[in-house]
Amino acid sequence: MTVIDIPGSKSVTARALFLAAAAEGTTTLLRPLHSDDSEGFAEGLKALGYAVRQEPGAWHIEGRPAGPGVAEADVYCRDGATTARFLPALAAAGHGTFRFDASAQMRRRPLGPLTTALRELGVELGHGEREGHHPLTVTGRGIKGGAVRLDAGQSSQYLTALLLLGPLTAEGLDITVTDLVSEPYVEITLAMMRAFGAEITREDDAEGRTYRVAPTGYRACTYAIEPDASTSSYFFAAAALVPGGEVTVPGLGTGALQGDLAFVDVLRRMGAEVEITDTATTVRSTGRLHGLTVNMRDISDTMPTLAALAPFAEGPVRIEDVANTRVKECDRLDACAENLRRLGIDVATGPDWIEIRPGTPAGPAEIATHGDHRIVMSFAVTALRTPGITFDDPGCVRKTFPDFHPVFARFTQGL
Repeated sequence: MTVIDIPGSKSVTARALFLAAAAEGTTTLLRPLHSDDSEGFAEGLKALGYAVRQEPGAWHIEGRPAGPGVAEADVYCRDGATTARFLPALAAAGHGTFRFDASAQMRRRPLGPLTTALRELGVELGHGEREGHHPLTVTGRGIKGGAVRLDAGQSSQYLTALLLLGPLTAEGLDITVTDLVSEPYVEITLAMMRAFGAEITREDDAEGRTYRVAPTGYRACTYAIEPDASTSSYFFAAAALVPGGEVTVPGLGTGALQGDLAFVDVLRRMGAEVEITDTATTVRSTGRLHGLTVNMRDISDTMPTLAALAPFAEGPVRIEDVANTRVKECDRLDACAENLRRLGIDVATGPDWIEIRPGTPAGPAEIATHGDHRIVMSFAVTALRTPGITFDDPGCVRKTFPDFHPVFARFTQGL
């Protein structure tokens, strides 16, 4: 059995950094993710005047409940969607003028539903170029609170940013959601907010779902970051693919926050053996993979992992309700289809679905990554059974897992 330590969760690290910055006192984050995204978030906090001390295995953040410690700042969000969406909300609760910009890739990704909601709450902000996209200037004067409606059908991060903001408002915040994708990520947000002292309730009615966030502020704590479930999917998929393969990921068990651990349920449906205990998850190959139709709306970050594994199934694999993957780091649905076709695989796509027919991927072929870390890591699974696969930008894995290539190589040698 191969046991592998997966780096800390990107999603959990980003939320923890926001919560720590907003909390009363000094927070220690244990095992935070060291990657371009998380480093970018930490650098953004430093630019906003927060004290962040980083040491191996632990980051210490001095919270500022009143908001940023400077009256003016320029923040570069790199490629990080959480940085680009969460930090403007944090800055809006403070006082000052804060300018945000991001990479060309992040500039293309939508921001509109969040900035529209912030304006409805009285926040003064302006887009430097395209409406609903970075660059963005926020003039913070504190936020009274109130009620707002939000369409989170493109990204749950819009909702998370507003939820995180809620305890920092003067009177609390009611958020009515008319559409929502990737709901498990919202559950991560709520659980972590409560760990930092927030009070949130939820009501469902004909108008939609309303989250009521009390103006409690946050309290500092010591918070351990669990391993990244999305990153784990590549190792779980590899174990399911290789005859005799087996992997155990400690730290991801029945109490895990991250919904993407449900990817192993997809592998179980395909024929792999899966065991989840309180402290770990294990996947074993049975030597066969069945085709299936699966709705991945709630775990869409693992859609490329399944797409890259799909040709080796005995029947077609159809992935549905993943329209939001078209507005990630790239159009992941089309990117998966394009690269599978380069390998000779029969693929069909629609607005929110992809269907992959069984086949034997054939190299040599260069995978077009579109600068997307998840395309690289997913097709590394395909490469286990396809000699000659290379990547046009293998280094883009630095976004979430800088050491992915040597770690994956060592892991697969042991399968």
